Amino acid sequence: MADHPNLPRHNPNATVRSIAELLSLDDSVTEIIIDNGMGDSNFTVLDLSRFTKLRRLEIGDHCMSYVTTVNMTGLAELERVVIGKNSFTKCKNEVDITSDPNRRFELKNCYKLKSLKIGRYSFSDYSVFEIENVDALEVIEMGDRVFVYASLIMKSEE
Repeated sequence: MADHPNLPRHNPNATVRSIAELLSLDDSVTEIIIDNGMGDSNFTVLDLSRFTKLRRLEIGDHCMSYVTTVNMTGLAELERVVIGKNSFTKCKNEVDITSDPNRRFELKNCYKLKSLKIGRYSFSDYSVFEIENVDALEVIEMGDRVFVYASLIMKSEE
C-alpha cells in the first residue's frame, strides 16, 4: 500500500522559507536549503542534530541574525555546508563588530563532512567556533570578517 501511486511520497530534499517550515521538517531529510532572509527574533537556537540523514545544508544570505547557538552534532552523513553572507550576525556589513560571549557555533562528529563554506560577515559577532571529529574535512572557506573574535578550536579523537 505504501507504494500506491496516489499516496504522497516523502521528499528527502527541503527548501525552507520560514522557521515554521524548518521546525516541521521530517527528521529523515537529506538536504536542507534555507531561503535568503529567513529568521525570527523568537528563534535563537538552531539545533540540527535531529537530522541524522542530512547530507547537504545550504543557508542563504542575511539569515538567522537572532540565533545565538548553532549546533551541528552527530550528523554522520553530512558532507557539505554552505552558509551565505551576513548570516548568524547582528553586525551585517559592519567594520566595528562587537563580540557576544553567548554566541557559539559547534560542528562535531560529522565524520563525512568534506566542505564548510561561510560567506563574509557571517558569525562575525560569535565568540566560540568549535570543530571536532570532522576528519574527512578537506575545505574550510571563509569570507572576510567571519568569526572576528572567536578562536578556532579543532579537535580530533585519536
